[in-house]
Amino acid sequence: MTDNASMTDNHGIHTIDTGFVRPRFDATYLIVERGRGAFVDCGTNHAVPRMLAALGDAGLAPADVDWLILTHVHLDHAGGAGELIAQLPNARLAVHPRGARHMIDPAQLWAGASAVYGEEVMERTYGRLRPIPAGRVVQAPDGHVVDLAGRVLRCLDTPGHARHHLCVYDERASVCFTGDTFGLSYREFDTAQGPFILPTTSPVQFDPEALHASIDRLVALRPEAMYLTHYGRVATVERLAADLHAQIDAMVALARAADGQPDRHAAMTEALTDLYAVRAEAHGWTQGRDALYELLGMDIELNAQGLAVWLDR
Repeated sequence: MTDNASMTDNHGIHTIDTGFVRPRFDATYLIVERGRGAFVDCGTNHAVPRMLAALGDAGLAPADVDWLILTHVHLDHAGGAGELIAQLPNARLAVHPRGARHMIDPAQLWAGASAVYGEEVMERTYGRLRPIPAGRVVQAPDGHVVDLAGRVLRCLDTPGHARHHLCVYDERASVCFTGDTFGLSYREFDTAQGPFILPTTSPVQFDPEALHASIDRLVALRPEAMYLTHYGRVATVERLAADLHAQIDAMVALARAADGQPDRHAAMTEALTDLYAVRAEAHGWTQGRDALYELLGMDIELNAQGLAVWLDR
């Protein structure tokens, strides 16, 4: 194994670090079944060489990949889809029906993100978004089955983080690939109590009630583990789900408390940092609030933005 594919489990699931932001921040997955492959999410254009290297590590060629399944079309999950599909001659893209048009014509995705970050940052961070021919895009509504050499990968409509979000239930392995629906869990926060987890709201479609329901739906499948984009495999599913539910409610409450304050955004950022710092300390994480903000600052900023859009809506 190279450093590109950091872990393989006994169900042929390979965890690939895309290299986005920092090590062990952004994962994609390769599922191998009887010599055929399916990727779940793909990171940015800069991740494509790592994805192809992971294929080699798994003993596959690009022509052996049948599917790229996207949990949603946010660019840290899907920005490299066009470039990757161009390297995989037999692969099709499975994506939520609400996201399909953005993969066929990514101009709106690019324009929206560029308005926030600027063209130069977009080019450097993500690379240009490459369109995918419509004939290679398969819409995956709720319950859609992706067949990987007879292995059932079931796509579940799981809104809350985004309206176009799906999760993938791998019946054979009894695991879910959760994108951002089942939150963020960075390995730097692991303690003797296990993984630390927090929800991710993200602008602009956060819906707390939908997110609660999506988490419950995943837990009801009784999976052995969840595979998160940010980052990796986590077990103790019911405990983590309870943590997510409690924090969604706490985040909604602090957002409402901040609404109407002179600098609402700063108030929410401060309150979110406090919330996660207190919970991390209770979890046995001893490095303190500043170190926590160093690791979670970008996520806290996005969560504050997501809560603000939700409040205004």
